[in-house]
Amino acid sequence: MDSCSIAVVGATGAVGRVFLDVLEERDFPVSDIRLCASERSVGKRLKCMGQEIAVELATPKLFSEVDFAFISASGDVSRALAPVAAEQGAVVIDDSSAFRMDAAVPLVVPEVNGADVADHKGIISIPNCSTTPLVMVLKPLMAVNPVKRVIADTYQSVSGTGAAAVEELRTQSKQLTNDDALTHNDLAPDAYPHPIAFNALPHIEPFLDNGYTNEEMKMVNETRKILHAPEIAVSATCVRVPVMLSHSEALHIEFEHSISPTEVREILADFPGVIVVDDPRANVYPMPIEAAGRDEVFVGRVRQDVSHPNGIAMWVVTDNLRKGAATNALQIAEEVLERNLLTRQATASR
Repeated sequence: MDSCSIAVVGATGAVGRVFLDVLEERDFPVSDIRLCASERSVGKRLKCMGQEIAVELATPKLFSEVDFAFISASGDVSRALAPVAAEQGAVVIDDSSAFRMDAAVPLVVPEVNGADVADHKGIISIPNCSTTPLVMVLKPLMAVNPVKRVIADTYQSVSGTGAAAVEELRTQSKQLTNDDALTHNDLAPDAYPHPIAFNALPHIEPFLDNGYTNEEMKMVNETRKILHAPEIAVSATCVRVPVMLSHSEALHIEFEHSISPTEVREILADFPGVIVVDDPRANVYPMPIEAAGRDEVFVGRVRQDVSHPNGIAMWVVTDNLRKGAATNALQIAEEVLERNLLTRQATASR
């Protein structure tokens, strides 16, 4: 297909705005763009692909006029709109958690399980932004040496919560910096249960009965689904840190057989979308500020895990708004086009 029409639901949000930038950067073959958001944003004009486009409401008629519907909104919005868009013939690429664990919906990171898009029935899900870098690392390693267990500790930026959380971090940091008499107790947090400035919160999404948070269990279940590895043991602790952009992860991976750090670096360096940045003695390792604005997953501090003979520890960083969301969505669409899997009912009805 030479070009296609798309709708972007949630175009005014943090991921939506990055999506429009990535859309232009990747030279995606788009002939028509419809931007959608909530009623309060209707009529607002956004710049995209050299033009100003007015925001409108998502309707069944609109979905019948597009080939792809990219949805980056709440789970409730996705549950309401995604089935409607699919019924109208659009291929839905959804960024929420609404359909990720639905057995009938592919959960895709193209470099890892791109072939799964062939099983779509109108909706394809994007994994959680903390799951994506984990499976990008595990996939090539598992092809060489089976992975038995992985422990992931995340250090997630406030942009994962949204624009309001970014502004809250900025405001709180200024308040504490400019007023020596002010303490964390004087702040009034809104985006989080506690102040985020100069702090770390081991609490992302609600706590479940097993003591883990919903975010942590997303990493467990999504990793197994994407890798087609229901037996892999995964444990996660997800922490919100006062960083504007990019998520970091400390990974401890237990393999079935011993493997050297050198071999791990070589395997990862050859995998598409992964860049090894690993010379700690020269202070060279992945950092959030270096990953921001990039689409790759950066890996460093690869070392033998001293607690296990078959263990490897490493540090991983990626831009959560790009590869963790917007870029992955477009890569999925590219995969659909490459495999000629675009739903054609919408075209036939025009």
